[in-house]
Amino acid sequence: MAMKKKDNDKPLTGTALIKETCRRIRVARGYWDAHNNRACRGEREKALALYESLNEMERENVPQVLRVWLRYRSEKYFGESRTPPPRSVRARSVSPPDMTGNRHIVITAQPGM
Repeated sequence: MAMKKKDNDKPLTGTALIKETCRRIRVARGYWDAHNNRACRGEREKALALYESLNEMERENVPQVLRVWLRYRSEKYFGESRTPPPRSVRARSVSPPDMTGNRHIVITAQPGM
């Protein structure tokens, strides 16, 4: 049996917009804590777009901890002044120690890139 689709064509307003903004910021922070920068960057951009659509009164309803993370801490790492992520994804592996006990880092391009 097919699931009934939700009516997501309507833009969010009021409390629903505030809740969705907070949810997106929390998801981005979760990705950040898990060191998943690509997913964090995407969620942060979505959260920032929603946050920018809030008026002054609605922004005060977003918890301060979330506002601080979105505006300052994440801006430090994902802001416009930062270098964009690399275009190609490269695998990074560490070889076992050689006879002298030194490890060597080997960077190889993934197949299909």
